[in-house]
Amino acid sequence: MKSDSKLPSGPSAAEEWRPKANPWLIACAVMLGTFLEILDTTVVSVAIPNIAGSLAATNEEATRVLTCYLIANAIVLPASAWLSLRFGRKRFLLACTGLFTFASFLCGIAPSMGFLLLAAALQGIGGGAMVPLSQAILLESFPPAKRGMAMAMFGLGVVVAPVVGPVLGGWLTDNYSWRWIFEINIPIGIAACILMARYVEDPPYIRDAKPGPLDGVGLGFLSLWLATLQIVLDNGQRADWFGSAWIVWLTVISVAALAMLLVRELRTKNPLIDLRVFLDRNFWIGSALMTVLCAAMYSSIIGLPLFLQTLMGYSAELSGLATAPRGIGAAIAMPVAGYLMSYVDGRRLIVFGVCLLGLASFLLGGVNLDISAESVVWPCVVQGIGIGFAMVPLMTLAMSTLRNEQIGNASGLFNLVRNVGGSIGIAMTTTYLARGAQSHYSLMVSHLTPYDPVYQQRLAALQGGLTPLAGAPQAQHQAHGIVQGIVLQQASLSAFIDTFYWTALALALCIPWAFLMKKVLSRGTVAAH
Repeated sequence: MKSDSKLPSGPSAAEEWRPKANPWLIACAVMLGTFLEILDTTVVSVAIPNIAGSLAATNEEATRVLTCYLIANAIVLPASAWLSLRFGRKRFLLACTGLFTFASFLCGIAPSMGFLLLAAALQGIGGGAMVPLSQAILLESFPPAKRGMAMAMFGLGVVVAPVVGPVLGGWLTDNYSWRWIFEINIPIGIAACILMARYVEDPPYIRDAKPGPLDGVGLGFLSLWLATLQIVLDNGQRADWFGSAWIVWLTVISVAALAMLLVRELRTKNPLIDLRVFLDRNFWIGSALMTVLCAAMYSSIIGLPLFLQTLMGYSAELSGLATAPRGIGAAIAMPVAGYLMSYVDGRRLIVFGVCLLGLASFLLGGVNLDISAESVVWPCVVQGIGIGFAMVPLMTLAMSTLRNEQIGNASGLFNLVRNVGGSIGIAMTTTYLARGAQSHYSLMVSHLTPYDPVYQQRLAALQGGLTPLAGAPQAQHQAHGIVQGIVLQQASLSAFIDTFYWTALALALCIPWAFLMKKVLSRGTVAAH
């Protein structure tokens, strides 16, 4: 029920400040860096075999390039608020973008795997703060009534970059070299630095801020928690999860580090992370929804290309092109959602977007081995539109009831849960695909007995066709091998279908949570419910 009272979203002085430059010029400046940073989280994934072959390493060792990047990236995210207060947000953002660009150059010339891992970690440190700083700058640069459009601009970078990444990475790797996936960052990074230096400025409360000393203990606990968590999520399936002693120990360390971090940040006078923002209803509900939505989104980003490449025979580049319409749908929907935020209850837009996401996952659950490309393209378009309508109002509502002074810290935390949600989604998807395929295979094999007339008939037909070519003894072995391959293929298909359906169910469970958020009116006020 609506209350007659309307509460201001922040102090009037903070709301009155506006940057000198046009907000859209500021948006273009900061979004170049944001797009590059998020692009690099996915562009490397399709080049792993090429990197391994070029640097005389295994695929598992090459995968650590992405792990090192993500760990360093996640550690810097929550610390970005303190660092921007200490050094100035504009100066800190320029330093991060410059470091990211220089580290990209080092990655591109890496002569060995060790050098590449170090450069990737340096790149992650530079890129970690770029996303939350960009989000905070956008929210502060636009008036409350236009923040929906600002988040639409931000969402384009956050959502479209992971879609473009595999396509661009596959094309550059196949046609040139894996080194170009890093070197292409250099001119764009330089352009971003020039635009930031010209148009971005710090608000008064950033210029006048006097932050306390750095919470080194909190940073240590934070680093330990995120590093161990990322290692567990990346390697859990390969190491048989809790069947491996070292996975168990890392999990215990991660949980303990998180508990100590929470205790430390709640009790210290100058915390690295201000957890009080989670007392805001919109922020904590928005963070929870973002975690689930990113888990579902990254599950599809990883799962669908795997299906196309492993079962349908698509190349990395073709699978990227088949899923690229997801980005087209998001690019169309996000500006529309940002515009509608001024006229429609944002919670209804979130529900509409989540419903489309669930519908897309449900449609993908109907795949089989005889589908055409159109059977994948249209669900991807629907999914992209759903992402646009869900993400833009969600990011806007989550920050709408916070004071401007809290936005920097909240942006770091919000993007941290986005990264963690994506990592959890990837880990759950890869685990279920492997375990689900094993389960379905065991069930299917149990029906292949000498007493099954259909099986015996198909086996005899295969043996009869192969005998003139290979001889009777070899034909028998080859026929059994063909049957086993078909069963493995069908088992893997069933696992993919289950994954898509489970994703649709998880998204359906998110719908009621959207209405627990406070309604934000078009002029930056909230209506109590």
